[in-house]
Amino acid sequence: MKTAFELVAEFRDAQGKGASRRLRHANKVPAILYGGHRDPRALSLDHTKLLLLLDNERFYSTIINLKVGELNQAAILKDVQRHPAKNAIVHIDLQRVLDDEKIRITIPLHFKGEAGSPGVKKGGVVSHLRNEVEITCFPKDLPEFVEVDLSAVDLNQMLYLTDLKVPAGVEIPELTHGRNAPIVSIHHARAAEEPEAVAGAEAAAGVAAATPAAGAAAAAAAKPAEAKKDAKK
Repeated sequence: MKTAFELVAEFRDAQGKGASRRLRHANKVPAILYGGHRDPRALSLDHTKLLLLLDNERFYSTIINLKVGELNQAAILKDVQRHPAKNAIVHIDLQRVLDDEKIRITIPLHFKGEAGSPGVKKGGVVSHLRNEVEITCFPKDLPEFVEVDLSAVDLNQMLYLTDLKVPAGVEIPELTHGRNAPIVSIHHARAAEEPEAVAGAEAAAGVAAATPAAGAAAAAAAKPAEAKKDAKK
């Protein structure tokens, strides 16, 4: 089985919030390894090294060689929990990978041919509705990404999941459940501006409508004062 990254870990026995907090103070990240018809194992990882790996897009969509002492286990990254305010990893989930079992994983979409597409040449704007897709396959068939070719997409056209050309042995679960979602479109640039123009026109109309009413209210308020002056005379 081909692996792209090596991730060094240690087994950990202590669990719970207190134990996880102590790990993080020691620049470690608590992790869990599950799947593969075996019991889950609690692990700890070096935080600095993990941050470097997570900066690489391929780390999320390739098979990792998880090394614990002399043991090696193929795995994929299933979840990353990040700190809401700091550049810190709180916890990660890893899943064991077996040669004879399909894996379910999200991989990136790589778009090409945008500049040469008929839609862009006519002044259209490309909107990426998705940047990744979930697939299932055996580990040997796992692609690092799926390419999306826009070179033939015209103005006001969309590409859908069914338009993706995935390698042999790769399936898209959404399609098997009848969900053919759009992934990218090319539309006219002015289409994005129209709502703003309409909103601006409505606001201007509101100001114009409010101005006479404000003037009438001011005139009505001034009349009693004028009447009092006339009475004194």
